[in-house]
Amino acid sequence: MGMNIHLFIIDPQVDFCSPAGALYVAGAEQDMSRLAALVGRIGDAFDTITVTLDSHHSLDIAHPIFWRDSSGAHPAPFTVISADDVNSGKYTTTHPGMLARATRYVKLLQANGRYPLCIWPPHCLIGSGGHAMVPELFAALRLWEERHLRILNLVTKGSNYWTEHYSAVQADVPDPEDSGTALNWDLIKALKSADTILIAGEALSHCVANTIRDVAENFGLENVQKLCLLTDCSSSVAGFERLGEAFVLDLTAMGMQVATSVDYLP
Repeated sequence: MGMNIHLFIIDPQVDFCSPAGALYVAGAEQDMSRLAALVGRIGDAFDTITVTLDSHHSLDIAHPIFWRDSSGAHPAPFTVISADDVNSGKYTTTHPGMLARATRYVKLLQANGRYPLCIWPPHCLIGSGGHAMVPELFAALRLWEERHLRILNLVTKGSNYWTEHYSAVQADVPDPEDSGTALNWDLIKALKSADTILIAGEALSHCVANTIRDVAENFGLENVQKLCLLTDCSSSVAGFERLGEAFVLDLTAMGMQVATSVDYLP
């Protein structure tokens, strides 16, 4: 038998990858074009392809409508709201009945040290055009399905409006009443069964970084060397480049490999 290669694509969606998208990541359209070319060129080598899809409602704890300041105005996108901001009354929830739970959330978020609460433009809204995969990549993946009579493994995340869900493996603060926010052991097992996991997607600084950090944490160090980041198929959110750089440094130190889509050979 040949090498089992699992292509793992994180959030290749219009809102991230189109200049007209709600949360455009600069360079992402070229990332996805290169990735589509890779699938067309060596798709026969892929045993499995997993695609994650960020999937939100308009009402979301990280969207402006959820919060308001003392004047009643919603926070602008990219506003960071700390536990102190909520405790002091600088920000409160638009719906008063949501305040107690939201206050607990920002405290838990602060305690786990992953990210502070950042308000994002409403993006990847379920059913919207921005939620869809980039057409060029979708076409390449559809051809792969039809050629090999296999289906993509699609993993959605983000529909629970009480928690952020950067990582496809688990929410930043799992909701005990929603199993969809808990650790996704099925995904971990599927990835672990491969010999090589090729990683691509958006954004390197956030959803890619969080997902792969969680994968590595639950893989066992001996399996981290299976990971290979396609460096020309992933970009960081502008202003957050240092997070993407830190992720790559940390994971390569643990054993993750890097390659470009042009140089990679199965």
